[in-house]
Amino acid sequence: MQSFLSVIWDINPILVKIGPVAIRYYSLLFIAGFPLGYYLMERFYKREGVNPALLEPLLYIALIGTIVGARLGHCLFYEPQYYLSHPVEILKVWEGGLASHGGAIALIICLFYYASKYGKPNGFDVMWVFDRFVIAVCFAGMFIRLGNLFNSEIFGGPTGLPWGFKFLRSHEWISTYGPAVYPPDGVACHPTQIYEALSYLILGLILLWVYFKKSDKIYKGWIFGVFLIVLFGMRFLIEFIKNDQVAFESKLFLNMGQLLSIPFILLGILILIYSYRKKQPMLIETRPVVEKEKKPLDKSQRMSRSKRKASGLE
Repeated sequence: MQSFLSVIWDINPILVKIGPVAIRYYSLLFIAGFPLGYYLMERFYKREGVNPALLEPLLYIALIGTIVGARLGHCLFYEPQYYLSHPVEILKVWEGGLASHGGAIALIICLFYYASKYGKPNGFDVMWVFDRFVIAVCFAGMFIRLGNLFNSEIFGGPTGLPWGFKFLRSHEWISTYGPAVYPPDGVACHPTQIYEALSYLILGLILLWVYFKKSDKIYKGWIFGVFLIVLFGMRFLIEFIKNDQVAFESKLFLNMGQLLSIPFILLGILILIYSYRKKQPMLIETRPVVEKEKKPLDKSQRMSRSKRKASGLE
């Protein structure tokens, strides 16, 4: 297959290097999701009268949970034999290897912990946190996939579409689709990183609009359920045109990314059923300030001060 129209992607993944320290686009984009997520969650908390100071522990819990979960997910889901034989290698996060499904599992566990510790005294539960947190996750996921693009990794198979990419800095592309395999210029591949980034962005914008404009018409859990179904549903479909990340996936009917997406989709369906059965309000109900009942003034209280003095009441 020969691509006459294609994007030549020859971007250095390292933004700047100072001595032995290299700052990558991926690292910056990965971190960028957290301040944006903090800003969105702050808006949500203030809108519903929840103390924004509670966001600080949430930020730390989410950051640690995402990195640890994503790293363990890659090591245990994709290359368990190697990493269980070389456990010290698991700690080498800087060498790459993060799995979004592992990060998702860790985040769910972390948010249960966060809600159990801070929720009850402040009027919210774990489902309330999920409904808002996943909106921020959409935008963070978009940044991470753009980081994969700058790393020239996790792309798809050959395509003749005009937006196909030739990843000149990818050893995988050079050895599988490059000029030596498909002379004279190699073939372009699906930029699945962009497909996923766009799907996350669109989902995030829709859920954000629903939260601010339609929250009085939906129930608690609806946003979380839709998020799981749509995000992992899109991930499942895009995997069909993605290259396998590890060799053993070629022997599977569905690759590892698809197999790991199915439980999340099913969980989303169960949460939607739960949402419609419980019919709990999406927003925290603010208690109106009840004014003390004003008792009618008696005759002496209605008198002027001078009359009360004349009558001997003062």
